[in-house]
Amino acid sequence: MIPPKAIEDAVATILKSIGEDTRREGLRDTPKRVAELYCDLFSGINKNPAAELSTTYKEEFRGLILLRDIPFHSMCEHHLLPFFGVAHVGYKPNGKIVGAGKLVRALEVLARRPQLQERLTDQLANVIFETLEAEGVAVVIKAEHLCLSLRETQKSGTQVVTTATRGTIEEANLLSILQCT
Repeated sequence: MIPPKAIEDAVATILKSIGEDTRREGLRDTPKRVAELYCDLFSGINKNPAAELSTTYKEEFRGLILLRDIPFHSMCEHHLLPFFGVAHVGYKPNGKIVGAGKLVRALEVLARRPQLQERLTDQLANVIFETLEAEGVAVVIKAEHLCLSLRETQKSGTQVVTTATRGTIEEANLLSILQCT
C-alpha cells in the first residue's frame, strides 16, 4: 500500500523548494491530487503480474496468438516522467491459452511501477513465457519518453522500440509478422 500522506508531504516540500506558496488557491490541493495520481500510477508495485495469467484454458491451438497496439503508459524511473505508446504481445501456446484481457492486465501491472522500457519488455516476455509455459513469446514495445521530448534532446515524437523473444519465436520472424498484419 502506498502511503498517500507521505506523498502529499513530499510534493508540498518540492513546491516550497521551488519557491511556490502551497497555500495559494491553485496549489492548495495539488499535493493531495498528486498523491492520488501517484497511488494510481504506481499501483503495480508489490503486485504479481503472473497472478493475472493464472486462469488458463486447455487448448491445442498451435499457431501464434498476437495482440497488437495495446496502449500503455508508465513512469521512467530516471526522471519520474511518463513514457507511453503501444505494446505488441504474441505467444505460441503449448496446450493452454489465456484470455486476451489477461495479457493486457499483466502489462498494466508491470507498467504501473517506476520502470525502464527495456525492463518492462523483458519482464512481460518472461512472465508470459514462464506462467503459460508457452513454446515461444515475443514482445515489442514502441514508446515516446517525455524525458526525451521535454528535457534532454527536446525531440517530440521520437519513439524507442524494444523487443524481447523467448523460446521458439525469433526476433526476425516477429518483426515480419508485425509488418504483415
